[in-house]
Amino acid sequence: MKYTTDSPEQTIKLGEKIGALIKGGDVIAFSGGLGAGKTTMTRGIAMGMGLNDDVISPTFSLMNEYTGEGISLYHFDMYRISTAEELEFTGFFDCLENGGAAAVEWSENIAGLLPENAVHIDIKRVSDSVREITITGDERF
Repeated sequence: MKYTTDSPEQTIKLGEKIGALIKGGDVIAFSGGLGAGKTTMTRGIAMGMGLNDDVISPTFSLMNEYTGEGISLYHFDMYRISTAEELEFTGFFDCLENGGAAAVEWSENIAGLLPENAVHIDIKRVSDSVREITITGDERF
């Protein structure tokens, strides 16, 4: 599906709809340039999952965990990750084994290591406020 959002608030609302559909073990694989809106979309996904944490970019921590009553969301930044060994170090596989869901920024850096059933969200920055968002995944999306 292809969507166009005209503001960060609309991107968050779309993320909320996606978040309401997330199940344990899901991997959301983001691609898009710097400032495209990957963290903004993740903020909406967390809200849709019922998580009230302050969602921030995991650029310096590599992974942020957001928890609540249900499924935990693990938010990864793979900008500096490119090998299976480096990916293992992030705890990526452990999070999925624990029944959590993962939102992966810069997923193109680990494309060959992602599960086949990953939900892919590509965000293109059209202008300062407009984003073109393409989502490919299973029938839920």
